[in-house]
Amino acid sequence: MKVERLAIEGAWLMSPSRASSAPPQPLEWHGIAVLEKYVGHEISLTMDSLSVSAGGSVRGIYYSGTIPESAKYVTCINGAVQEVVVDLREGSPTFGCADTVVLDDRRNSGLYIAEGLGHGFCALTEAATTVYLRSASHPSGDEGRVHPLDPQFGIEWLTDEPALTAQDAAAPTLATLRAGGRLPRVTGPRDEARFTPASP
Repeated sequence: MKVERLAIEGAWLMSPSRASSAPPQPLEWHGIAVLEKYVGHEISLTMDSLSVSAGGSVRGIYYSGTIPESAKYVTCINGAVQEVVVDLREGSPTFGCADTVVLDDRRNSGLYIAEGLGHGFCALTEAATTVYLRSASHPSGDEGRVHPLDPQFGIEWLTDEPALTAQDAAAPTLATLRAGGRLPRVTGPRDEARFTPASP
């Protein structure tokens, strides 16, 4: 399993090793024990969900509104998606920055998104299916949204005509959420960072 750090602290790309021998062997697609050695703490992913999107769909930017300890692991099991990670942690050196990777059903890479980070995606194929593992469940109304086309992020979505849901199109900008105190915040030294809940 190959593990790569993205430009934003707390975001990691995991790529499974493939044997060249035939017949094909079962694929280990997340390797959490390996990832724990890089992040430096135990990871418990207790909830999963599945999302199917049509080509050109842009979703996000989503984040945990009142459970900043919720982390995610996402992989694409059918088609291809552009996954975007955004640092929404006030006080972080990369606050407001975004990084992007492509996940698909050929390479079977997965993306780990730590606490306090937001994420969104764009379906790059006619249909794309993604699977999410989460470290905590989300109560009704907990999930926050930032407008995925907010120019502050400088995201280059890989579609000419982004198709947004009504909820995403109406989502506030990062500046609005920050002014309203609705973002997670780094409350300790970088090597001991903790995130306080955003205001409801």
